[in-house]
This record gives sequence, structure tokens and C-alpha cells, in this order.
Amino acid sequence: MHLRKHFNPVTIRPTSTTSAALALLLCLFSLPVGPSFAENATTSLREMVVSASRTPEIKRETTTNMQVIDEREIELSSADTLGELLAEKSIGHIHKYPGGQTTIGIRGFRGEAHGNDLKGRVLVLLNGRRAGTGNVAKMLTENVERIEIIRGPASVQYGSAAMGGLVNVITKQGQGDPSGFVKGGLGSFDKQTAGAGASGEIKGVDFSGSYSRSTRDDYTTADGEKYRNTGFDEKEHVSLNLGYTFLPENRIGFIYTGFNADEMGDPQRLSQNDLDDYSDKSNESVDFIYDGSAREMPLSWKARYFTGEDENTWYDPVASNPGGAMGGDDGTPSSREVDNEGAQAQVSYTPEQYRLTAGWDWINYEVNSGYSGEYEYDNPSYFLLGKAGFLEGSLNLSAGIRFDQYEVKDQEEDQDFDDHRTTPSLGISWLPIKGLKLRANYSEGFRMPPGNGVFGSEYHQANPDLEPEEMQTYEAGIDFARRSLETSLTYFHNNFQEMIVSEEIGSWTYQYKNIGEATTSGLEGSLSYDVSPLLDWRWSFIPYGNFVYLTKYEDEKTNEDLPYVSDLTASWGLRTRNPKGFSADLNFSYTGEQRITYPEDMQKGGFTLANLSLSQRIADAGKYGDFILRGEVRNLLDKQYSYVQGYPMPGRSFYLGLRYHY
Repeated sequence: MHLRKHFNPVTIRPTSTTSAALALLLCLFSLPVGPSFAENATTSLREMVVSASRTPEIKRETTTNMQVIDEREIELSSADTLGELLAEKSIGHIHKYPGGQTTIGIRGFRGEAHGNDLKGRVLVLLNGRRAGTGNVAKMLTENVERIEIIRGPASVQYGSAAMGGLVNVITKQGQGDPSGFVKGGLGSFDKQTAGAGASGEIKGVDFSGSYSRSTRDDYTTADGEKYRNTGFDEKEHVSLNLGYTFLPENRIGFIYTGFNADEMGDPQRLSQNDLDDYSDKSNESVDFIYDGSAREMPLSWKARYFTGEDENTWYDPVASNPGGAMGGDDGTPSSREVDNEGAQAQVSYTPEQYRLTAGWDWINYEVNSGYSGEYEYDNPSYFLLGKAGFLEGSLNLSAGIRFDQYEVKDQEEDQDFDDHRTTPSLGISWLPIKGLKLRANYSEGFRMPPGNGVFGSEYHQANPDLEPEEMQTYEAGIDFARRSLETSLTYFHNNFQEMIVSEEIGSWTYQYKNIGEATTSGLEGSLSYDVSPLLDWRWSFIPYGNFVYLTKYEDEKTNEDLPYVSDLTASWGLRTRNPKGFSADLNFSYTGEQRITYPEDMQKGGFTLANLSLSQRIADAGKYGDFILRGEVRNLLDKQYSYVQGYPMPGRSFYLGLRYHY
């Protein structure tokens, strides 16, 4: 059987927005403009440099709603993994199971439940390239400098799957005098942790790395019930970032990131608690990077090659469910292995007046799954991004366009699938007075059909007529920053077409289909204010809050709310720090009600979770280092809660750790 969808590249479906993006890109370089972006100082918005949009830019000049979780927030949080951190920040829906499985949602769209990078609608990046997994429980917060979150489609920068948004994890790069740390701790449910790391720069060589290891037994829910088979034998994480600067602003780098988890309990629902199923999970990757610029010309460039592997293996040694509810099993493990490699190359021309970036991406995935089959996914792409400032830098225009070519091959049968997409974006920001920014943006996103949807698999019938999902997003927002106050408010509207779902067409037989359209719209807001300068305190005392409220999240075919989407998620709390080495973070996060479809169509209730972390420097030996004592209380109010119906999370737990830093 030979399936092929061919489209002539010259007949790409042009839209008015695509034409507008091209026209604006040309106009950006034909009009007189003002001073360079970096030199303009017409606003007091935080001068933070972000890079999730492919090129470094000052956050106050972005035209989209971008959230940054900086190193200080990461250190104060009680979260160990990226998934726990994003849940604390309430960026959207969290789909979290016991056993190291967590996916995230943004603006009503989320990653695939099992963390398959190709099937999700939210993209996770590691240092500006695809992480190879959507399971954010595999990504730890150790050795992380900051996390950048783009809300809304980012397909013009990164291609397929970046529909609801993307999360970009930036690891630390060594600088300054060499330093290091060792740490360890004990906690509830016999939790044990240990770790070490070092960073610094010596004669042009920079390094930053960490290693951590943890174990934990089964946990108890807030109802006092032991939830068996929820512990894990071992989790290990390694992060290493090395570089050498051989000319001013020319650096070659090497990054290694590895995660491995052995015998993660796979308990099933508490009502049918499985006693011995477990899984092994791993993710590792290697990057080779060259960043450079020309001394006498406004040119900079980046080249990268990366390769990695994401693997999950599930074991069911015996039929252990009470009463044999799940039936027997021959003990044969099931697995999914995804090998990925890719390359990126881009050049930026940045005179004082404007910025133009042209680039090429290539990614290749080889998927080997007992349930989904074996297929290869190949994607070369080309992009052009432009930005210019007018009126002495107070008015910024941006535009981008990207062309993606896709080929998916069935490795077991002689069949393949070809398609391509052109994605535009347009944006504007205006700074009318000091500290105030108004912005508006239009962007498009898409997701290619899954390989097992087109070709079929053990439980899915082939559907060669599947079309890619598409989305158009309109947003407008206002940001204000003055002295120690920062606040933001954004309205967005998404039109989602060609929605792909898996429908049951027979007994244990399914088929992926394009079933219609959906609409989501809503408001996003944030506020933080350091009251210390107002009260003339030496302490930093920062109340903060964030929320996402969906005014509409409706399937246009059924007129029902989209499942597994909360109308409201919010977080709020208080961060404090004093000059004597004390810091604390009290965080509350709320997940609202949502419609779920399994085990039955019903309304799942909302919940509020509270976490507290405290740290204090207890000894300062000057040049010989210092000791820091850290304490954490998770689920402070001992709430019974679950992100997925039937899978309750741990009750109140405690942790005490000691860190030596030199």
C-alpha cells in the first residue's frame, strides 16, 4: 500500500495574513527608524533579555504575552520538576499522574497525555530546541537559569505542535569565579535526596553542571489512606553546559542533559490500586552549539546540532488488581522509544534601525512503539523574522513567516505521507509613556497528524485523509512596570479548525478523525509588587498573583465545553528575603472545575493547593563557603486533591535539607 499526499510548493494556500506578513517584512527595511532596541530607554519595564522567539530581545519590546520564571523564583519554589513548578505558577491545565507523568496546558490546549512530543498542542523546548518529550516530570529545575513561556501559537518560530504556546527551559551558563555546592535532605514518605554541582569561568572556558539523585516510598493521601505503588526506586538527573569563548562574542558550546527513573510505581486508580506494575523512564540529549558575531558588522549567527532519545517502558509482571479487575497479563513489557536529531542555523542582521533573522531548521524523529507502530518523521523548514522600531523606539513592529515541509514514513509498510504548511505572524507594541506598553499580535499555529493516525496501529484504523490541525490567534494586552510594581493583562481569542480526535468505531477499534472546530477565548493577568521600598524595609517583601480565565472553551460541533480544561486557574502568594540569608515563599495555586469524559462524562471539582518553602543561612565561613538549611511543606493545608480523576496526590509532606555552597 502506498499513500502519498503531494502539494506543489508554489500552490501553498496564500492568505491575507501571509501576504501581510511578507509585505511588513519588506516594509520594515524601507522606512526610517529610530535608535537601536538595546539602547532605547523610554520605559522602566524590566530590562530582561529573552530568547524564546529565536533571537535575544528585551522583554519590554516583545509583542506577545511572555512570562519569565527567573532563577530566584526557581530557587524559592518547593518544586523539584518543571511540571511541579508550572503547576505552582498555574499557567494552565496540569495533567499529572503518580509515577512521573505530567503534561501541561496553555490557553485550553495541552500536551499529549503520555508526553509524546509530536502529538501535543503545547511545545516544550530545551535551550531553544525541541526537548524531545512533552512529559515535564522528566525535566528537573536543577541547573536552570530561567524558564520562558510564550502564550499563544509559536509555530512561526518552531513549527508543528506549538499551538497553545511553548515553554523554553534555559540551563545555566558558567560565569565568574568557580563555585560549587553539595546538598542532601530527608522528607516524608522516606524521601531521600542528594546532589552536587559546580559553575564558573576560567580563561575563556565556562562550565555549569549538576547531578541529583532521589528516592521515595509510597505516599499517603490527605484522607490518611496509603496509596500503594506510588514510590520510585531511583531518579537521577544530570545537566552539563560547557563552552569556550575563543574570540569576543564567539563561543562553541556543549550541553548534555540526562534523566533516568527506575521502577516508578504505576498504581492505576486508587479504587483498583495495582500493587506491582511499574515503569522505567529516561530522556537524554546532547547539543553542539556555535554562537558568533562579527566585530565590525551588525551580524550574528547560531549553528546547532543535537541528538537525543526519549524512552518509556511499562511492566505488568502479574495480574495484581484486586479481583482481577484488569485481567491477566503474560508479563511482556510494552515500550515507546523516540530517537531524535536535528540541526538549526540562523543569521541575524541587526543595525541600529532594525533586526532581520533568516534561518533553517531540520528535525528527524524515529518512533518505535508497541502500540503506535514504527514510523519516521522528517521536517526541514525555513523562516524569516523581522522587527523594527519607530518614533525613537517607542513603536515596535514585528513580522515573521515560516515554511515547513513534512514527510512521515511507515517503517513497517511501504507507505508515506507528505504535507507542508506556511505560517505567518504579525505584531505591534507601543510605549506611549514611561513604564506602559500596549501590544497586539496575530499568529497562526498547526499540528501535523500523528503517524499512527495516518497509517494505523494495533488499535487504530488507518485514515490517510487526515488533515493537519490549524489555529488562528488574536491577542491584545497591556503591561505596566514602575519602580517595584509589575502588572500585565491580556485578552486572546483562538479559532481552532480540523480538530483531530480518536473515535471508537468498533470493539477496541479506533480511528483518528478531523471532527470540526473549537473556540477558546479569555483573559490572562499578573501582578507583583515589592512593598519594601514603600515602607523603607531592608527586607524584600513581594506579594504576587497570576490568573488565566477562559471566557469560552467550546467545541463548535457539540456546543459542549472542551474536556479537561478549567475555566479558571490562578496562583498567588508571598515571597520574602532579608540580607541575613533568610528567604521564604508561600504559594497558593487554584485549579478550577473541568468537564472530564473518563471514567464517565462528569464535572470534576476544583481545588486549592498551598506550598511553603523556607531557607536560612546558618553558617558563613567567608571564603570557605556557607551552609544553608532549607525546609519545605507541600500541601500545607492537607487537601485531598487530584489533577486526574481517581489518582489522588500526596497529603501534607515535609522536607528538610542542608546545602553547603563555596
